[in-house]
Amino acid sequence: MPYRSDLEARVAKKTTKAIVDYDMIADGDRIMVGLSGGKDSWALLKVLDVLRHRAPISFSLVAVNVDSGYKEFKHDLIARTCEERGWEYRIEHTDIGELIEEMLDVDQTPCSLCARFRRGVLYRIAAEVGATKIALGHHADDFIETLLLNLFFAGSLKAMPAKLVSDDGAHVVIRPLVYVGEEEARQYTKECELPIIGCCCPACGDLGLQRQRAKRLIMELETEHPGVRQSMLKALSNVAPRHLLDTRLNPPADLVRRVVPASKATDRRLLATLTPIPTSA
Repeated sequence: MPYRSDLEARVAKKTTKAIVDYDMIADGDRIMVGLSGGKDSWALLKVLDVLRHRAPISFSLVAVNVDSGYKEFKHDLIARTCEERGWEYRIEHTDIGELIEEMLDVDQTPCSLCARFRRGVLYRIAAEVGATKIALGHHADDFIETLLLNLFFAGSLKAMPAKLVSDDGAHVVIRPLVYVGEEEARQYTKECELPIIGCCCPACGDLGLQRQRAKRLIMELETEHPGVRQSMLKALSNVAPRHLLDTRLNPPADLVRRVVPASKATDRRLLATLTPIPTSA
């Protein structure tokens, strides 16, 4: 079955590479896709559905939307779109939005807390629907932005793993769009005529948020130095632990100078460089 466009072929190729590189999907897997209704999760669901019909292995998909409880949220549009495409889906209604408003201080943003709550719901539903993997729509830009956020604001050198086993070992989380850029995901969702639905949270899209600041910084750097995004993404898989200051990676007691016996010829060359040249009287 041919791809519908060059864009779909490119997104599918990058997604396939991620699946192979990180051993994300195995024969017989049931993949639960976290479907927020945003461009990234739609792109993920669509490309996995495309690959499902082309892959040499068999796996199934089920889309799960966690409704945070905002009245304006168009969960009915998500349901209708999935039905029209023949995609299995489930919508879980919650009161996460109301709960967050009660817990947060006035000067705090709800995004990270909301994400943790939603992740907990996804873990619960994964067991109920028999999912072996949970697929999330984080793309390459998300990985890079998270790296900068932790570097600038958390004093930590980390981003996100492409494949993760939950702390209790019960769930495997995968991010197949790790090599796909945000703009590619946006264009692919648009090309497939999938409806982009906002989460309806009052803080959604606030340009004052730290993540949006990191996003703008990356855009500026990419404009000035094309290829910065790709370089930063590559850096996440090209780590040199010996050149970091973390004593857990480099325990000081283990850093003992090793003296390797040199050959006589090498000794003579070293002595020649160290012996001062006599000056004439």
